Amino acid sequence: MDAADARFRAKLARQSPDLPAAVAEYTRRYARAPPRGFDKWYDYARAHGFVMVDEFDVIAEDLAPFWEMGGRELRERARVVGGLPSVDLVRVRGGEAETVKGGDGRFVDSEVSARAAGFKAMLTKFVKELPDMDFPINAKAEGRVVVPWEHKNYPNTTKDAPQLDPATFRPDWAGNGSVWDAWRRTCAPAAPARRLYNSISANAAGGGGARDWLAEAEAGAGGESHAGIGTGGEFAFTRETGAGEVDFCQAPSAHYEQGHFFSDWRVLPTLVPVFSPARARGFGDIRIPSHYYYGGTRRYTYGWDPINLEQRPVDAMEVPWEAKRDVVWWRGASTGGGSSPPGFGRGYQRHRFLRMSSLGIVPGTLADAQRTTAVTFAVPPQVETVLTQSRAQEPYTYSSSSTSTGGYTYTNTYTTVPVPLGALNADVMDTAFTKAVVPIGAEHRFGDSTELGVAWGYKYLLDLDGMGYSGRFMAFLASDSVPVKATVYDEFFSGWIEPWVHYIPLSATYSEIYNIVAYFSGPPPSALRAAQLADPNTASATAQEEGDRRLRRIARAGKQWKQTIGRTVDMEIYVYRLALEYARLWADDREAMSYTP
Repeated sequence: MDAADARFRAKLARQSPDLPAAVAEYTRRYARAPPRGFDKWYDYARAHGFVMVDEFDVIAEDLAPFWEMGGRELRERARVVGGLPSVDLVRVRGGEAETVKGGDGRFVDSEVSARAAGFKAMLTKFVKELPDMDFPINAKAEGRVVVPWEHKNYPNTTKDAPQLDPATFRPDWAGNGSVWDAWRRTCAPAAPARRLYNSISANAAGGGGARDWLAEAEAGAGGESHAGIGTGGEFAFTRETGAGEVDFCQAPSAHYEQGHFFSDWRVLPTLVPVFSPARARGFGDIRIPSHYYYGGTRRYTYGWDPINLEQRPVDAMEVPWEAKRDVVWWRGASTGGGSSPPGFGRGYQRHRFLRMSSLGIVPGTLADAQRTTAVTFAVPPQVETVLTQSRAQEPYTYSSSSTSTGGYTYTNTYTTVPVPLGALNADVMDTAFTKAVVPIGAEHRFGDSTELGVAWGYKYLLDLDGMGYSGRFMAFLASDSVPVKATVYDEFFSGWIEPWVHYIPLSATYSEIYNIVAYFSGPPPSALRAAQLADPNTASATAQEEGDRRLRRIARAGKQWKQTIGRTVDMEIYVYRLALEYARLWADDREAMSYTP
């Protein structure tokens, strides 16, 4: 947390103070002049108090492949992909924008044009400054562009890429292939994922293909559940989460645990410009802000007033920090992936977490409730002595020191104990499905649908991917609680936000979630009982106080980020910059579309 805070402060401090500095930084980073209109964009950004004036590596990364083709070819590819069902167009002509439904209306879906309408709204304030061009907008949340490795790494192979025919293209797989089968071709030829026999692993047997990470931890994999006295080194937290966390090319069996590999919507196996709200590893979509983030809705917006159609700075259901529960909260539908091929829903990200957090709570799981997972927590000096003496005959290592942080002095001694999952879940989990979409088993907890504002009564707000990225992340940041985010996606703001400063990242295995709560909020009663510390007062009160202080600091930092860097105007500024970069690529004479002071 301290290192992350230092990184973020350093990033803020080095942002360019004026236009000449911004031009120089752009040239240094990307080895070319900025796009034409950069000066007007800079003035617009500064007039609205924009902070991250230099941090647009996301745009550079997304658009880099299109520099390998000319403007005419890009325009033709945009025309073709814009005619496909499940892809809509935002068309700019004469300083005005309009939306055009893709596929001649052949694609029937409630989400058609919603993302295109949101993107068009983001262009409104500066569209008169833009030249004519077309933006093909993904109608779905899932990524669509999957370019085979050979077409990305050999000259001129894009000319030999599969052709897309709008007249015959089907937006869904309809049993003919799958995302995974197409995606694994993005890997290098020698990668395990390119070898068909390695796409199915012994580790993927049973459970719809998903590994049982808690069972492995219980068995002592990696030493995670080794009990005893230590210095906190037993904690295993992830530094960040996102598209780079799991290398599916090298670990192909891991794809069973992410629903986007089972999406029903067909990917596009050639380099085409498709603008999508998020980007997973191996995909070639161009990232734009989500329409859920930009518009106001009751389901996705903190402080939304549905009567006056405006956003309030404090949600009507917000709860003071001291009254929030030290519990992990999540509600949602059993989405997370499609059914191509069917039968793998048990391994999807939401299902895995709900199955873990429902043990001992849902009838029928009581037999498994005694399964244990390791929990590590701080203990005070007087308890150190008792624990050390009682375990003198066991091969535990012992080390202790005192640390002063933020005015608190607390022991750095920790104990690690196996705790029954049933009791642990009852202490720290309030998670449930509210709607069945993908078929699920009875071992998953179900609950009533709730208002978004119910979440504000909890300190830990779990943010899990659904069919694509999670649309609630911005609302969680805006609240006075702390988002705990597990994702395989990167979004437009990836270079603007810092994990462990503005939110808590959670690994794809979820195995550290119980230790996150134990670190910040102190050991749950079930952990104290497992350590034979029946009196809650024997937990290290000073360490718990320090943990809660740090947790609240993350909540405040996330809220401040949303109010200063994650505003709707910041999304407009991002889209403005993206549009200028895209306009240069759209042109035949790209040099003429570069900025000259």
